Amino acid sequence: MVSFRIGPPNLPLAKRPLVLSNLPVLNQQTLNRPASFSGTGLHSGNRVNMTILPAPANSGVRFRRVDLEGKPEIEARVENVSETSRSTTLAKGNVKVHTVEHVLAALAGYGIDNAIVELDANEPPIADGSSREFCKIIQSAGIVPLAENREPYTPTAPIELQVGETTMTLFPDAAFKITCTSADKQGRFTQFYSTEITPKTWEKELAHARTFCFYEEIEYLIKNGLIKGGSLENAIVIRDDAVLTTEPLRYPEEFVRHKMLDIVGDLSLLGRPIHGHLIAVKPSHAVNCEMVRHIVTQMQKPLRAAQTFAPPPAKGAPPEPLIPADGAMNIEQVMNLLPHRPPFLLVDRILKIDGNKIVGVKNVTMNEDFFRGHFPGHPIMPGVLQLEAMAQVAGIVLLKQAELASQVAYFMSAESVKWRKPVLPGDTLIIEVELTKIRGKIGKAKGVCKVGGETVSEAEVTFMLRDK
Repeated sequence: MVSFRIGPPNLPLAKRPLVLSNLPVLNQQTLNRPASFSGTGLHSGNRVNMTILPAPANSGVRFRRVDLEGKPEIEARVENVSETSRSTTLAKGNVKVHTVEHVLAALAGYGIDNAIVELDANEPPIADGSSREFCKIIQSAGIVPLAENREPYTPTAPIELQVGETTMTLFPDAAFKITCTSADKQGRFTQFYSTEITPKTWEKELAHARTFCFYEEIEYLIKNGLIKGGSLENAIVIRDDAVLTTEPLRYPEEFVRHKMLDIVGDLSLLGRPIHGHLIAVKPSHAVNCEMVRHIVTQMQKPLRAAQTFAPPPAKGAPPEPLIPADGAMNIEQVMNLLPHRPPFLLVDRILKIDGNKIVGVKNVTMNEDFFRGHFPGHPIMPGVLQLEAMAQVAGIVLLKQAELASQVAYFMSAESVKWRKPVLPGDTLIIEVELTKIRGKIGKAKGVCKVGGETVSEAEVTFMLRDK
């Protein structure tokens, strides 16, 4: 069906709508009760049941895969973004959730800070290609305030980003506003829209805007295993100057408004509200998420400065966990035992060895060679190098126990690997390892990396001793 008639969205979101206003949300919020919806995933084509559950203050939004053993969860944070081609995918280890942006947009648009999104497949239902159905179930469940205050982030200076044809700038503001221009590579269907984002304007101005694609993109998407659940029931297709849709367009600028819907969802991966005016030209999921990373970098600057110039602990305060104890080793002693050398020596010193347990330290500086490519403008220590650091520390404790300085511990395998938080320049990585099994020349150990007392990664490693 080809349609050019344009009219406003005329379906009520719920029989008993919430009372919404343009006033800012001051307290954290969650759902009053569970809200459920079933449908088909856009890219996977899988049938999926989704339930959004209430969650306590300061827990954030997380996705729970109830179809997998252990019901693993993935926090809706930018550090868990693994793919941004045509949609936003979150991953932790081998667990993934695809196309999260429309659900996240519905939660963020209403100012819901804390929720658990349960899924029995790898992708939320696409519904009609907008956030309208998710808004309906949220309306029906109700929204309740929590005692804790919201803590919006206001940029301390403009943040500018340009990737290819996409430009984004975030300016400080007293509210959250989006001004957006969208167009395809040929400049067709160029549209512009601007609005302040409040629960009321979100519901009225953006929530109904459906996803869309150009006809010439469909073959590529199908060949790449995408849009298996796509149809004119959940997407608009643009072919030349024709708009293919099963119903009239819901807004005069439906395409750019959907781009703004995606921005609301992707920017919620910051984990806290934003007070700023985002101006975007030709946005994409990749650049949306990169903007979040730039915001995170700006947020962390005052904290790092405070840590650098902080006074010494008050008298009587507990000491930092960096005091050498029995079994401590300096860098020369570490290098006498391990064959690794810079830039692949990932242990600066050993704090202590206590039986089967060992604690090592890696000072992560901006001079690390891997920061040149991982990533320019957003340096993060690769997770695999944290894993290697665990293996090196584990090798030290095994060699010390067996008094086999003439041998080398070769890393064989890793299991139960989890990366929880990014490790940045200036961090001190504390590596705690415990030998769990030794049989002949094969050893197993459990390792945990921490920064500031918080776990950033963990794994179970297996290694083998061999002559140098």
